[in-house]
Amino acid sequence: MMRLLCITIVCLILAGSAYSEETILTVKVSAELGGNITLPCRILSSDTVSFGNNGHRIKWTKVEDDEALNEDVLVKMGPHIRAYESFEGRVFLQNLDSEDASLIMTEVSMDDKGKYHCDIDNGIEDSLQEVILEVHAGLMTGVVFPYYPPLGRYNLNFNNAVQACEDQEAVIASHEQLLAAWKGGLDWCNAGWLSDGTVQYPITKPRHPCGGSNNEPGLRTYGRQEKIRQFDVFCYTTALKGHFYWLVQPERLTFDEAVEACRDDGAEIAKVGHMFAAWKLEGYDRCDAGWLADGSVRYPISRPRKNCSPTEEAVRFVGFPDKTVKSYGVYCYKPDQ
Repeated sequence: MMRLLCITIVCLILAGSAYSEETILTVKVSAELGGNITLPCRILSSDTVSFGNNGHRIKWTKVEDDEALNEDVLVKMGPHIRAYESFEGRVFLQNLDSEDASLIMTEVSMDDKGKYHCDIDNGIEDSLQEVILEVHAGLMTGVVFPYYPPLGRYNLNFNNAVQACEDQEAVIASHEQLLAAWKGGLDWCNAGWLSDGTVQYPITKPRHPCGGSNNEPGLRTYGRQEKIRQFDVFCYTTALKGHFYWLVQPERLTFDEAVEACRDDGAEIAKVGHMFAAWKLEGYDRCDAGWLADGSVRYPISRPRKNCSPTEEAVRFVGFPDKTVKSYGVYCYKPDQ
């Protein structure tokens, strides 16, 4: 007996009814940020026991290279179904027919992308299927980022906040832009100015110092504030109109040397907004800390790995070091002509 299984663009021919432990069916699916997606999974055995039988166990797991970081997504044991942690309330079994173990995921965030395993055990056979979920920004043309100056946190009145964003090739973010960023996974426990004069901050993982661990995820708000009060700011920048890059140098640089090195390369030292746009909208990834125009040192990671933001995609912030130290490289920006 020969069975042909086709899911999206991947086809696998199985000879007989036995499932090979060495063979894993891998499927790639793509979701838009904030949308819904179905991760396909079906029985790969000729066994006639249906998925509706209470003897079946269906387990969905988000897997990482380091098994210690694996996350349980959903488990079904007979009539009992449980979703876990950040997936609770967002994942459901599709159940189109008796052989369907596909997972519906709603409100997809950037944190959801990665590799998933669908493990089905009927007491006789144990089959494993793999789904790789890719998440893209869809119509998103910009990125929100939190910012504070070298003076430290909570040092910007409203007018200075507006100027601080402009200095970093950005504008002060709106409530709608911050809300969209929160839906995309932005979590930041410091309050910042928005363009409407309110002060807010986005929380995806409630915890005690950030509005309380018992509150729901969402935008925490202080409401409209007097514009002389001091907070941080949320900035918004759009797609680059130029080239952002790491300048290869034979040795580390002071800040002044970094500025001069970019200038000698026909460019300018990059701004914070340039780095966030390159990271979020272009997938720029570099595990080297480098100077930026405001005197900060940062590096963008879009592929988390050991020693390079191992748990999440992020623009990592080293700080505002002494500008005379020769400990860092530099990121440059060359505008389109």
